[in-house]
Amino acid sequence: RNMKSKIEQLVLGMVSTNTWFLMNTQSKEMVLLDPADEAERIEQKIAQMEGIPKAVLLTHGHFDHMMAAEALQQRYGISVYALREEKALLENPGMNLSGLWAKPYSFTPDQWVTDGEELSLAGFSIHVFHTPGHTAGSCCYYIKEEHVLFSGDTLFAGSVGRTDFPTSDGGKMRESVHFLLEKFPDETRVYPGHNEETTIGYEKRYNPFA
Repeated sequence: RNMKSKIEQLVLGMVSTNTWFLMNTQSKEMVLLDPADEAERIEQKIAQMEGIPKAVLLTHGHFDHMMAAEALQQRYGISVYALREEKALLENPGMNLSGLWAKPYSFTPDQWVTDGEELSLAGFSIHVFHTPGHTAGSCCYYIKEEHVLFSGDTLFAGSVGRTDFPTSDGGKMRESVHFLLEKFPDETRVYPGHNEETTIGYEKRYNPFA
């Protein structure tokens, strides 16, 4: 396969969140997913990869996935995207858990996306899928040509996200996980919000929630 994506990660913040760097190797344009914290480290990584940031995508609104979003938005003059259903949680420090862990923090993205929308960013066609469960507005981003899924805290290697937070729903989480495992080809590489990467095929066989 002639892939044009280069994907790297940093594990950042107080709950070890994966921040993903999706770069188009042809243009060096780059999309940042879930900039967790420590904006300086993210900026160093961008410089090291020689990337040209074009957008920030949030899989959901928990504080540990977006604490560096504002700094990157300002530093590079780029837009931050999130699913519209996540508005209340992003804007409420009690719901996005920042008030529990750190200083209360709220954030309003520049662009609200919707389920089924197709974003054209950094030369990639990025499909948005609403996957409620972990939060009401959790979503995943899929790039068909690259066989890549950024699953946020919906699907993990061998596990799924927690459902005991504000707007969480265990029943919807099961539906979302089944949707992901049925929808995408086995060879799809899954880049989650925490822990190691996996594939759809592996999770179909070994994920206890499958």
